[in-house]
Amino acid sequence: MIQITPRAAAQILKMMNEQGLSGSALRLGVKPSGCSGLEYVMDFEKQPQPSDQVHDLSGLKVLMDDNSAAYLQDIQLDWGDGLLGSGFKFSNPNASKTCGCGKSFSV
Repeated sequence: MIQITPRAAAQILKMMNEQGLSGSALRLGVKPSGCSGLEYVMDFEKQPQPSDQVHDLSGLKVLMDDNSAAYLQDIQLDWGDGLLGSGFKFSNPNASKTCGCGKSFSV
């Protein structure tokens, strides 16, 4: 199962409120891209698609399509705010290779 840290959940809720999307769901997924083959994607959506998996995680409604769910099994989504910038960080124990920037992976 996916783990969303309290810092990441707080940032996601803050972004939803700032964008007037309270009550929306967080879509997590992967797409072919990047130097390692797959790239993480995040977005907000009002309604799930008929084929979506829907989860309640850390107080958030999280949507994933079946294909993405297979790649996202056991990941941790965190938020970091440091001197070199801030952003979401995916930790994927199933990734066999990641790129230097941490935005793409392969399994």
